[in-house]
Amino acid sequence: MTLNLEAADAYCRILTRRHYENFSVASPFVGSSRRRDLTRIYAYCRTTDDLGDESPDGTALVRLDAWQSEVQGLFRGTVPPVHPVLFALARTVEDRSMSAEPFLDLISANVQDQYVTRYRTWDDLIGYCRLSAAPVGRMVLSVFGVNHPDAQALSDDVCIGLQLANHAQDVSRDAVIGRRYLVESDVAAKGIDGAARAMVERARTLLASGKELERYVPRALRLQLALYRMGGTAICDAIEAIGYRTDDERPSVSPSTKVSLLVRAALGTLARSRPAPGNL
Repeated sequence: MTLNLEAADAYCRILTRRHYENFSVASPFVGSSRRRDLTRIYAYCRTTDDLGDESPDGTALVRLDAWQSEVQGLFRGTVPPVHPVLFALARTVEDRSMSAEPFLDLISANVQDQYVTRYRTWDDLIGYCRLSAAPVGRMVLSVFGVNHPDAQALSDDVCIGLQLANHAQDVSRDAVIGRRYLVESDVAAKGIDGAARAMVERARTLLASGKELERYVPRALRLQLALYRMGGTAICDAIEAIGYRTDDERPSVSPSTKVSLLVRAALGTLARSRPAPGNL
């Protein structure tokens, strides 16, 4: 079958709509071209995670290795992409002059998931998050042409904070696949609920970096980042509301809360001045 860009983008949109997520990949206020870029990036991230999490027993490493080779070929220009996600992503990579590092880091995180199912210390877990979460924020910044080093560091904080909130939320779900991202030293000292609480508190601190990050980016992205930040905080609130017992149930953010967050993020974005030219 011969791929075309329209069909490849349709496939990326299907992936974006098919998987559960707490909040939308791109707000309706992001321009159509960048919304398409974000959808392609999300489809890449989703495909990579699925290769790690949903491959038949014993095949994840083989499939991730093949995927890595395809991605390296895309960036080297040596192998024309055949997977629809990479076929679509190639256009974004070229248009936005994106580097290979964050894409390959995400694959490395999924390879690590095949070997590591527990994290003894916070340093261990944060090191993993720098491969599994921070690259996504750097991809998004590239789409909007934001390359300030301070913005990248703040983006890392927000992405790691959001992932910590998700880890604390997904304790019961992760247990089904034999993983636990709560820090083992915290579990030993404080129990599951205490470890989840510690993770939520750290997530809140990291997510707060988003307010500073939003000063560095154009208005359309500022709204999207505000939604991520506020959405992560809403997850933390939902976890707190059930006494941090996410080993018993998985809390969620209600549709009405999501609508409220969208309105608040939009109003907050409109109320702020545009970032200084030196910050872009």
